[in-house]
Amino acid sequence: MDEEDRRYWLALQHVPGLGSRSVSRLLGETGSPRALFERALQGALDLKPESLAWLRSPDWSAISGGLAWLEQPNHYLIPIGDPRYPDLLTRIADPPPLLFLKGDPALLSNPQIAIVGSRNPSHSGRQTAREFGCYLAATGIGITSGLATGIDSAGHEGALDANGITIAVAATGLDRVYPARHRKLAHRIAEQGALVSEFPPGTPARRHHFPLRNRIISGLSLGTLVVEAAKRSGSLITARQAAEQGREVFAIPGSIHNPLARGCHALIRQGAKLVETAQDVIEELGPMLSHVRPPPHSETPSPSDRPPEWDEEYELLLGGMEYEPLHIDLLIQRTGLTAESVSSMLLLLELEGYVSPSPGGRYCLTGKYHGETGGDAEALP
Repeated sequence: MDEEDRRYWLALQHVPGLGSRSVSRLLGETGSPRALFERALQGALDLKPESLAWLRSPDWSAISGGLAWLEQPNHYLIPIGDPRYPDLLTRIADPPPLLFLKGDPALLSNPQIAIVGSRNPSHSGRQTAREFGCYLAATGIGITSGLATGIDSAGHEGALDANGITIAVAATGLDRVYPARHRKLAHRIAEQGALVSEFPPGTPARRHHFPLRNRIISGLSLGTLVVEAAKRSGSLITARQAAEQGREVFAIPGSIHNPLARGCHALIRQGAKLVETAQDVIEELGPMLSHVRPPPHSETPSPSDRPPEWDEEYELLLGGMEYEPLHIDLLIQRTGLTAESVSSMLLLLELEGYVSPSPGGRYCLTGKYHGETGGDAEALP
């Protein structure tokens, strides 16, 4: 793409009243942004007056920031039709005509799984997202999400932990980071994966940009995994878009008492695949992941990972705990142990990784504790 083509592509992003569907339709009729501007001068386009006025007399100063951004290393402009534009994204109903990218454009075509969910997850939900991201990335699958707080960032971090591929789709121009607290995370993603946006540099965060961003997250991915989501969670928009795009939708169930599990349960009732392990995702996608390699670690605990033989009081405390956070006062009441004993044991179990603290003096079991010391474990063959 020469400099003049870049200018017209960037100018097209600033035309008022034109969305991605309209731009795609007009490019299909004219063949290129430059030809589109020329057609506007000839009066051969049936568009809104404000759109025609901009096309006939572009404000070229509006694209100066975009041109300056593209001069920086590893900054790319990828129009639809470019060999680097991901084929999977072209198959959705309204693919973005143009992608801005910071990082490695070759990674856009790597098989990806989207991990999305609540912006305010439980501790265990965030840990689950990170573990799934780490495991899947270790097999060579890219982890795609939206750089939001909560489950999104946990999925990205899990992929980075595994030195794997992760792609963040932004709802702003790539000259800024939203939320700002994720600036360091965005920098790591750009180094190890890619930041992507359909919005030109200089675009701030706007409410209506996020559903548009979500269709790209699901559109880049073979499937979308929802870890925790309330009934009105924005991540359910991504899941719905994935289903409309013909992609797989996965959901992790939770306690019926956890409001953050209700969105996942609704998805499962609607046909989403219930998953308990990352291997469930891989097996469901099957042939689409033919390149997947075994991860460097197993999800099944080795003998050395299994809980030690707890004494009677520890077994009593663990037996009174759940995978949902319970207040320490309730644990004292259930076990009949002293407050001092329960506090001391919880601290040790937390250090060992079997118990996780939550706000408000609450504690829950972690995935490391599988109940091998009793209960249903005795009934296993």
